[in-house]
Amino acid sequence: MCDFPFPKMSDFLYDRLADEFAGLIDTRILAPGDRLPSVRQLSSQKRLSVSTVLQALRQLEDRGLVEARPQAGFYVRRRSPARAEPVAKGRLSRPTFVGVNDLLMQVLHANEQPGVLPLGSAHAAPGLLPSARMQRAFAQVARRQPDLLAGGSCVRNNDEALVRKLVLLSLDWGGPLDAGEILVTNSCTEALNLCLRAVTEPGDTVALESPTYFVLLQIIESLGLKALEIPTSPRTGVSVEALELATRDGAVKACLLIPNGHNPLGCVIPEDNKRRIAALLAERGVPLIEDDIYGDLHFEGERPWPIKAYDTAGNVMLCSSFTKSVSPALRVGFVAAGRYFERLLLLKTLYSGVTGAVPQAALAQFLDGGGFARELRHTRRACAGQVARMTDTIAEHFPSECRISQPQGGFVLWVEMPKDVDALDLHRQAVAEGIAFIPGQLFSASGRYRNCLRLNCGNPWDERIASGVKRLGEMVRGG
Repeated sequence: MCDFPFPKMSDFLYDRLADEFAGLIDTRILAPGDRLPSVRQLSSQKRLSVSTVLQALRQLEDRGLVEARPQAGFYVRRRSPARAEPVAKGRLSRPTFVGVNDLLMQVLHANEQPGVLPLGSAHAAPGLLPSARMQRAFAQVARRQPDLLAGGSCVRNNDEALVRKLVLLSLDWGGPLDAGEILVTNSCTEALNLCLRAVTEPGDTVALESPTYFVLLQIIESLGLKALEIPTSPRTGVSVEALELATRDGAVKACLLIPNGHNPLGCVIPEDNKRRIAALLAERGVPLIEDDIYGDLHFEGERPWPIKAYDTAGNVMLCSSFTKSVSPALRVGFVAAGRYFERLLLLKTLYSGVTGAVPQAALAQFLDGGGFARELRHTRRACAGQVARMTDTIAEHFPSECRISQPQGGFVLWVEMPKDVDALDLHRQAVAEGIAFIPGQLFSASGRYRNCLRLNCGNPWDERIASGVKRLGEMVRGG
């Protein structure tokens, strides 16, 4: 058995101390407003260095569990009253052609005007990502492999070193993947696009979660496919029972799911449900395209396994990239294609050619340099803390009847507002005041969720964001 090269969280003393206090806070032994022992007290009591204690306290602060008060120490944060989660939509609708592209492009352009508060597109702030080390990896590749820019091939797509690193990484989530089924792509979006092209024809029906990530709807629209929305719980993900019902008659030609850190709900499908989904779709011959781009950004426990880990039939195409965990500009993704590899390779050759050799080599160099697991822990802690702060502020300033998702990963929040609030109208008003978000209608093929919105929590919390969320709550109230 191959040992996974990265240390586990429990290997670090500051992580252990942070987890100990997190448990005391979760069980209310330490209540909101309680003062934690001083740094010197903890150093003496736990026989740890001052720097280790400070790292643990900063980690708790990143998680949104404690706050530092000048000249007074660290205190357990006072949390706003818990809110109910959004309600899962409990009915299957008929398959429908999708028409989100025009409206979505208008919203995205409006959100990216200079000076607009970045609560729209789901990107983590540069300071949360290892961008500097990725830049160094590019420089090292340019020095050590100067011939890469002069090379080329029509069919040799993958960097072998990168594929080896992907196989090693997969050991942490139910792998190892088969190196022979991996195809490196220009982003996760290209991987998803290729997978749908490989198993569908125009007019076919694709089953997917409701709500779902709007880019998936864009791809479905561009390929002339129909979307069948499957009821989805904000806590446990897609309804297995509804999926079983939807695939009985053979009309569904493919299934497209986001099981880990779902966008926009943030939920993680329970492992037993993942196993059931893999078996159900394989038995019925329905290919599963799995978007696992947020799998590394889980908040608690071990990294959740993808449905691919339970696939014994080569029926699951696992798509991902390093856009959310390393760099949005890197645009290197991959698909573990199962029995569809040859078809995907042909389609990629036809539509985009091989993925750039330099970005692949640079990513392989980055992953080989070590430290990625540690950097992921930093990003996960920061995202969890930012989601917690956003949740608290929404609970304080939005109407009491609003429902807020409770993400288990990623860095977006889904808010269900009162039924008389139209998210598109709210968006026009918000953008006029310099505040961005994504209206809920864009996460549905049939225009559901008109009273919902998605907020990006990928930026470090500051007064500007706090004020913007407070103002957005006033708009929702009608102010």
